[in-house]
Amino acid sequence: MSGLSFEPLTPTSFLERSATVFARRLAVVDGEVAFTYAELWERVRRLAGGLAATGVRPGDRVAALSANGHLLLEATFGVPAAGAILVPMNIRLSPGELAYILDHAEVSVLLHDAEHAGLARAASEASGSRPRPVCEGAEYESLLAGAEPRLVPVADELSPLSINYTSGTTGRPKGVVYHHRGAYLQALAMAMHTRLDAASGYLWTLPMFHCHGWCFPWAVTLAGARHVCLRKVEPGHAWRLIHEQRITHLCGAPTVLTSLLAHPAAPTDPLEPRLLACVGGAPPSPVLLGRALRAGIDVIHLYGLTETYGPAVICQPQPEWDVLDVGELAGLTARQGVANVIAQRIRVVDEKGGDVPADAATIGEIAVRGNDVMVGYHRDPEATARAAPDGWFRTGDLAVLHPDGYVRLVDRAKDVIISGGENIASVEVENALVSHPAVEEAAVVARPDAHWGEVPVAYVSLATGASTTEDELIEHVRGRIAHFKAPKAVSFCELPKTSTGKIQKTVLRERAARTDRARPEPERS
Repeated sequence: MSGLSFEPLTPTSFLERSATVFARRLAVVDGEVAFTYAELWERVRRLAGGLAATGVRPGDRVAALSANGHLLLEATFGVPAAGAILVPMNIRLSPGELAYILDHAEVSVLLHDAEHAGLARAASEASGSRPRPVCEGAEYESLLAGAEPRLVPVADELSPLSINYTSGTTGRPKGVVYHHRGAYLQALAMAMHTRLDAASGYLWTLPMFHCHGWCFPWAVTLAGARHVCLRKVEPGHAWRLIHEQRITHLCGAPTVLTSLLAHPAAPTDPLEPRLLACVGGAPPSPVLLGRALRAGIDVIHLYGLTETYGPAVICQPQPEWDVLDVGELAGLTARQGVANVIAQRIRVVDEKGGDVPADAATIGEIAVRGNDVMVGYHRDPEATARAAPDGWFRTGDLAVLHPDGYVRLVDRAKDVIISGGENIASVEVENALVSHPAVEEAAVVARPDAHWGEVPVAYVSLATGASTTEDELIEHVRGRIAHFKAPKAVSFCELPKTSTGKIQKTVLRERAARTDRARPEPERS
């Protein structure tokens, strides 16, 4: 194709443009640190140059392990600017889980913040790849200061931009490969749907490592808006930033919005400027939606997966909804919605791959395709083929299709627990439980939770003559996998089974839903 009419798409170009158009505008606020767009662009190119000086070549993998901060934002642009492939890592995972990702992705350099230096060191030491660590602070700043600014042009917009690891629906995370074109277009979609502009302030309540923060690092940047970093979601601090920085946008699981509105600092009068909260995962309840609207917060419900660059589906608000009462609005908003502006029409298909009728009753599986669907799973062609048997990616979520084209989830085909926006594979938790010598069998299911949406609970049968306690098993699991994946309650019982010996998780889910026993929630880490 002629270069006169074609230029490969890459989201790094958004920062290059904003560094000129919005050169003096504030780009990022991270505690006491702040940079303009011109300064951010200079730092990003110096990071690219510094990586090259350490031996990173185009196509190499560079990981980032960091809370929401300027380092992770700079890596999101700087690693691709070096021609390398970024591997964002979940700070909530254990060293063993992170070591698996480092090895599977064949990472050569590990950028990390100071807060997670110990975790980065433990993960690196547990890995076979032993990537070079670069810590936020003096070491990182020295890397930038001694580097020549660099920008490697993108020759192929379908080449890999990053590898984003899932939480692992079968116990092992899969590496989801994003390309430059998909990230560029998804960022445009997010900016358009949320009406970001140069006057906007975006508060980072969503983990930036999760699906690249739903592609909002690039969306906020293309709009010339302000990135306001929040390294930990503490409602009091979040409200101070919302007021001081005149925040207009934030994203996260419904639990984030619930925590904010439950805090004493939550406004009793409508905010000015008005705030848009994009929530994914569980639908916002009528109570939550009502409280948000009274506080001057508009809510948009989104749906997506790591494999779809974040939100592929949006519950597109209609002008006629403005006059509805909260109950009616909540019913409509609870639906997952329609394809975002760059995606193909969302389908709900039967077992043969045919479309189900749009009757809001017939259940099928959500299938998607388009520019915002992954290239495939890194080093796993078999899983890639299974995920898209006919060119349409199967999400594993069961839904109905309404006559107006909006989809609504009714169940999950896989035994994945979505807790506070994070996926937890039940089989991974079960494997950790049965590694205890007293446990013979274990089944883990989701229990509804007012705060997290869902939490994992375990049902355990003990080996003959063995004994243990609920607290002992929970601590046993927390010692093997990420703490937030550990069950919040353990019941000892004979597990219900079918005639063929399969554990009846449906029975256990119903039992968990009836459970009225309160238990303090351990702090997530």
